[in-house]
Amino acid sequence: MENLLFSMGATMPIFLMMILGAFLRKQGIIDEEFAAKINRFVFLVPLPALVFNDLRGEDFRRVFDLPFFLFCLAVTILCILIAIGLSLFLKERGLRGEFIQASYRSSAALIGMAFLQSLYGKTTAAAVMIIASVPLYNVVAVIVLCLLKPGEGKIDKKRLRETLVGVIKNPIIIAIAIGILWSFFRISMPPVLEKSVESVSNLATPLGLMAMGASFTYSALDKEKVPVLCATFLKLIGFAALFLPVAIGFGFRAEKLVTILVMLGSATTVTSYIMAKNLGNQGSLTAGAVTLTTFLSPFTLTAWLFLLRTLRLV
Repeated sequence: MENLLFSMGATMPIFLMMILGAFLRKQGIIDEEFAAKINRFVFLVPLPALVFNDLRGEDFRRVFDLPFFLFCLAVTILCILIAIGLSLFLKERGLRGEFIQASYRSSAALIGMAFLQSLYGKTTAAAVMIIASVPLYNVVAVIVLCLLKPGEGKIDKKRLRETLVGVIKNPIIIAIAIGILWSFFRISMPPVLEKSVESVSNLATPLGLMAMGASFTYSALDKEKVPVLCATFLKLIGFAALFLPVAIGFGFRAEKLVTILVMLGSATTVTSYIMAKNLGNQGSLTAGAVTLTTFLSPFTLTAWLFLLRTLRLV
């Protein structure tokens, strides 16, 4: 019971904020356009502020773990390759790119920060994981969505170049870089500025989770049910079941093991749908996977966390 309460204590606040977002959407207080704007705002301002604020106060030379970084990178690559292999079973070639992206691309930044803040009050391991996985998420997503979109797929060199530049200019990546430099040179911050950064960073989790909940829609589940269910299984259960034992075997525990869990088993990021549509894909499979993984992830993450807690690994 103690382990169950611990797990629910970490996941239920996240779930309740998503429920609040869905409720506000139903009441007409938040609409789809407003939720998209909140998502963009969180991505551009509070989330980078949160990452920076956590890193600047740490000795990054001490907390950076190269084996952990390499593990996250290697597992991300393997998840992508597995998703590519399984996509070959889809008869409709135009759905393969969406299936691949929906299966591996996590909302690791938002959910990861929320989870680690809830459990440990810090997010340094999440920052290392983001460096290892998020740039790869974006680049591979563009490649597969261009190559496997309906019709004759080909890589749009201009779009790929813009995406690579976008990865470099990603606000979270920039915030990580600045936070590392701030930590490395031990730069002090005036109390007024420190309080302001902390206040902005505190907006990231509640706003981001409410926007995610407001983006939930049942209509997205009506199309492509089988591929959506398969992608959801991989995203929430399959990859975690495959790679968490490997992570445990490598000796990762506590904060780092929870970070790996979030990377493997959190919901498909809502930006996947935007990217799929912008690159000429139907978007129905992606929308369904985002919706279903968003709804189910609080329950599956609670179950995974309960298991790890019972095994005394976190």
